[in-house]
Amino acid sequence: MSFELLCATLIALLFGTMVCFSGYRLFLVLLPIWGFFFGFGLGAQSVQLLFGEAFLASVTSWVVGFIVALLFAVLSYLFYFFAVALIAGSLGYGLGVAIMGIFNADLTILTWIVGIVLAIVVIGITLYFNLAKYVIIIATAVGGAAATIGTLIVGVENVQLLTIAENPVQVMLSGSFIWTLLFLVMAAAGIGGQIVANRNYEIAAYNRYAEM
Repeated sequence: MSFELLCATLIALLFGTMVCFSGYRLFLVLLPIWGFFFGFGLGAQSVQLLFGEAFLASVTSWVVGFIVALLFAVLSYLFYFFAVALIAGSLGYGLGVAIMGIFNADLTILTWIVGIVLAIVVIGITLYFNLAKYVIIIATAVGGAAATIGTLIVGVENVQLLTIAENPVQVMLSGSFIWTLLFLVMAAAGIGGQIVANRNYEIAAYNRYAEM
């Protein structure tokens, strides 16, 4: 492993750990980053599944990915309502893809549909029952754990980054069970730790567009 790759790996591990255990406190800082990467992945996967392409195999998938990424990043920065919907939607979509990934190694249009439906369901439940705080905690803990374990898998198992980005659940399940176990333990610890640490802390709602 080169020195540059080692530094990048350590930074990714540190970032993932911080998100996992301090995601709620860092939420306002994470918003544009989270929105960008989720939007890019969603846009690229949508083109892949709707048009039967490989992941990021065409210029169209890259362009759509970047457009959705920028849109999500800007809107989540400007509007708290959209930010909460985004984090809830990413949690629901990830859950749907994860569930389908257990049964099918390949992403399919059915996987995309299940992910979108669960994203809408989780957004609705979050907003209706005012569960923003706990959804943010769960999403950041799970996302941070996934980033950390995913980085380790890329480094240790020599798995291609695009492969794990396309279907991370299947990559973990097809490898050693220890990766799945470490992910579950880290995510659970992150959720529990954040709930305790933020018992008396609440993020204030905002509308930066109106303030401007």
